[in-house]
Amino acid sequence: MQKIKIGIAGGAGYTGGELLRILVHHPYADIRFVHSKSNAGNYVYKVHADLLGDTDLTFASELSDEIDVLFLCLGHGDSAKFLKENTIAEHIKIIDLSQDFRLKGDHSFVYGLPELQREAIKKAKHIANPGCFATAIQLGLLPLASAGLLNEVHTTAITGSTGAGQKPVETTHFSWRNDNISVYKAFEHQHLNEIKQSLISLQSTFTAPINFVPYRGDFARGIFASQYITCDLTVSQATELYKEYYSTHPFTHVIDVNPDMKLVVNTNKCIVYVEKHNDKLLILSMIDNLLKGASGQAVQNMNLIFGLDEKSGLGLKSIGF
Repeated sequence: MQKIKIGIAGGAGYTGGELLRILVHHPYADIRFVHSKSNAGNYVYKVHADLLGDTDLTFASELSDEIDVLFLCLGHGDSAKFLKENTIAEHIKIIDLSQDFRLKGDHSFVYGLPELQREAIKKAKHIANPGCFATAIQLGLLPLASAGLLNEVHTTAITGSTGAGQKPVETTHFSWRNDNISVYKAFEHQHLNEIKQSLISLQSTFTAPINFVPYRGDFARGIFASQYITCDLTVSQATELYKEYYSTHPFTHVIDVNPDMKLVVNTNKCIVYVEKHNDKLLILSMIDNLLKGASGQAVQNMNLIFGLDEKSGLGLKSIGF
């Protein structure tokens, strides 16, 4: 197969760097440019030092139309601004990693959660890549919504410091974050809107609250989400429901033993586990926020759009220890 010609806008940040780490080894990827005005002319490995020896690409100050797909690894609000300020040729597919186009509205973007709407993604021209918390929480709830079993959801999730982006702020500083934990945006997190949108698409009667409390963790990467609902299913029935729902999805795995987050760090996997406690069904779901929660899922979407094996370039090694 002919290689896919790729452009990246905003390649100097965490998601841009993670995307590069995947694509430089992707068997069908041909990276034509990595756009960054502030780093123009510098070798990519001068910013992403671990890419030394993997690529001699330099950052570009100009865009090119000689690509098949453009990844937007820009800050929230910046992708919409970028597309207004730059004319993108009609033939170019766009995969946006910001939150700018995730909610349904007057735009042509398809919400890019493969476990929810893989067939729509295959036909899409523009993809809005889901948020990291949104991915972890939705993958814990989609099977219940598909069966019409959702009611009021209580969920907490803890994320690593890379979820806050590369720009240093007080709550990502090592001295503050190390041996520390804190809550932020309780019941108000911006990912709630896209989560509700997806769940309602499967269960139109779902109007109950999603009570979400996010935590900052004292580690670099990963998201561990726990959620519970009132449910009549036995644990074996719930496990079977989840395994059936995800049976054709190669990256989401339902397991029978209580998992830990290291099982998914540095991979594009999501691991899901369920327990029953009296009338409460507990669901644990975990992902790497930079991979299945961002750049890995973006490549998964690219693979689907261009008719590749969904797993192409994403056979990543977990850290294990």
